[in-house]
Amino acid sequence: MARVCDLTGKRTRVGNNVSHANNKTKRKFFPNLQKKRFYIPEEDAWVTLKVATSTIRTINKNGIMSVLKKAKQQGFIVY
Repeated sequence: MARVCDLTGKRTRVGNNVSHANNKTKRKFFPNLQKKRFYIPEEDAWVTLKVATSTIRTINKNGIMSVLKKAKQQGFIVY
C-alpha cells in the first residue's frame, strides 16, 4: 500500500542520514499517516480516509467539506 495522504498528496521523501564524520547514507522520511473515519453531513455518510495528522488538524480547523473541495480542485480525489 502506498504511503500517500488521500487529501493532500503528502508522500515519502528521500534524504540523507549524516553521521558525525559527515558520511551520508540514504534514508526515507515517512508522513505520519492515520486511517480515520469522517462523517460528511451533506451526503449523510461516513468515509474512511488515510490522511496525515497535519491534514486531520486542517480538517478540524476548516471542516471536512472545504478540505474535500480543495483536494478535488487540486486533483487528489476524483469522484
